[in-house]
Amino acid sequence: MIDLYAAGTSNGMRARIALEECGLAYKLHPVALEKGENKTPQFTALNPNAQIPVIVDNDGPGGKKITLSQSSAILIYAGEKSGKFMPKDPAARAAFWQALMSASTDMTPTLGSVFQIVRGKDPHGPSADIFKHRWKQYLKVWDATLGKQKYAAGSEITLADFSLYAGYARAKGAIAELCDGCPNVARWAEEMAARPAIQRALKF
Repeated sequence: MIDLYAAGTSNGMRARIALEECGLAYKLHPVALEKGENKTPQFTALNPNAQIPVIVDNDGPGGKKITLSQSSAILIYAGEKSGKFMPKDPAARAAFWQALMSASTDMTPTLGSVFQIVRGKDPHGPSADIFKHRWKQYLKVWDATLGKQKYAAGSEITLADFSLYAGYARAKGAIAELCDGCPNVARWAEEMAARPAIQRALKF
């Protein structure tokens, strides 16, 4: 059994989607960020950076317990543990890694910057606009990509789709206009949103 410590952020969504889609048994431990539960001694013992998500796999490699943070690391761990959603073909695998890195290292940090600025005590509009523009530019590239292929990394669904959808769903729910004007992304997102495992994962 895997213990998942998470909240309904894009990073938390990414980890929970991974566990749900990969069919791994887990127990969710909600972390109330607004109450500072991520800064308690109990939580920082799991992740000294005081960030969600964290998993504790009591049946890790070799049957030994493993504690893991970083949502993309958890995503890949779930894929490798289950043997699902990671292409075997070398060329497809290269495309998968590219798509996954874009979703995880371009999209999510940019969205996080937008949130941090607009939710600050003294929001700075021009700075927010810079990151909003960057997000929209990334999304336009994804829209062009998804106009040529069905999924993030090609013709088959992969962990990259789950990573990308976590960021998209978070943006759509918080600042919907960030996702406007990208019909191919919207088509893809509608398919992702219809998946039962994703529907379960987003209920924090």
